[in-house]
Amino acid sequence: MHDFSASPDHALLVLGRLDGRLCNSPAADIWLARARLKGASMLSGFAGVPVSVAELQNWICGRTPPPRHSEGLNDPLSVAALFHFALSASDDRDPIAQATLNISRTLLDDRKEAGLWAPEDLVRFGPSWRMAQMLLEAPYPAGTLLGIAQRLIDARGSLDAPVTEGHLVTTADGRQWRIDPRRFDMGWVLACHLPGALLAAGLSLRRLPSLVGLPRFMPDDAGSLAKAIAAMIARQAGQGLIELDRLEAKLARLPKELRVTRRSKAPLLMRLELAYPGLGKMAVARLLGISHQGATKLVAQVERLTGGH
Repeated sequence: MHDFSASPDHALLVLGRLDGRLCNSPAADIWLARARLKGASMLSGFAGVPVSVAELQNWICGRTPPPRHSEGLNDPLSVAALFHFALSASDDRDPIAQATLNISRTLLDDRKEAGLWAPEDLVRFGPSWRMAQMLLEAPYPAGTLLGIAQRLIDARGSLDAPVTEGHLVTTADGRQWRIDPRRFDMGWVLACHLPGALLAAGLSLRRLPSLVGLPRFMPDDAGSLAKAIAAMIARQAGQGLIELDRLEAKLARLPKELRVTRRSKAPLLMRLELAYPGLGKMAVARLLGISHQGATKLVAQVERLTGGH
């Protein structure tokens, strides 16, 4: 049977539907906030430091330190650095996307976290990240997935994969040798900028941060890579439409007539809870610029209004 999910026309049709829905959806900001976490989680697996969306949410909401921060020295990079690079790639002129990014950085400033937990990774991967952005988001002569695939292949060849210094090992009898240095796969850096490449090629209206699912091992043939990208877009955009339907349904179920004052922050907190489930009182206080006591009262009020859901 023909695999319609791998058809570029079908993939772009589903992508266009998602783009169009997001232009007028009351849940567009919530969707974008959640899509950033999904995209970062996908990139983490690609980079060899797999973390779940739930682990990222726990970190953002202040319940835990960065995922994998205590798992030793075997990770190719810190999740804090990867999360910073992923969020920075979604920074653009779209006002809704920028507003959701500002909210995310109010909860947890990825720039400060990366500087605290992963300063070496910022130095190691920053130049390659910036070069990949420049190469992939340069103007395209024609807006096609084949053109993007070829640009990805060319960009991969232009990136110098950083090499870590080999570890010096000393045995019990005093002998020493240096373990061969590790060379990092830079595919995740390219994947960071795939949403930007789709925007630059005119195939999407905004950066959609969950469209980062490049193959783990990118083929050298542009046609094969274009088919893989088409299948990924069809899959992720289709899931994005389902998620948007779900979020709009949740918004519709929120209490329509709230017995609150015009200055009440309860309606805003209800929306924020959809984007970042399980917000703690300290996070609510920081987000809304209120005291901890005020946040405690507000959280209790929202729980009463929504029945605890």
